[in-house]
Amino acid sequence: MSTDEVVEQILRTYDTITVVGASANPTKAANEVPEYMKSKGWRIIPVNPTATEIVGEQVYPTLADVPEHIGLVDVFRPSADTPEIARQAVAAGATALWLQLGIASPEAREIAESAGLLYVEDRCLIIEQRRTGITAGA
Repeated sequence: MSTDEVVEQILRTYDTITVVGASANPTKAANEVPEYMKSKGWRIIPVNPTATEIVGEQVYPTLADVPEHIGLVDVFRPSADTPEIARQAVAAGATALWLQLGIASPEAREIAESAGLLYVEDRCLIIEQRRTGITAGA
């Protein structure tokens, strides 16, 4: 399956995005992207150990602290952090891992794909949502 096909499958399949590294700072992409995706119908679950509320949603310190099923994990952390995030996503039962624009890791890819997760790296959710026109629940 091509990356574009994986992108479209993810956008059509998941109505909730768990965002690791979500930011409370509205000038950062890690705030802008979740806010935008929320405006297009996706539910956002922010994960950040230093915040309590981001984009109007309760924040959880780690993926393991999220008290519900996790499907799509979107990552705003340095590439070097992503293998551990991939392991945590697998442990939490996630089924898709998306690394934002500028973030890539062969090790994270191997961890995710070996566990059967859909995987996208170095792509921006806003750009891909606009390109495809897909909205949550579509």
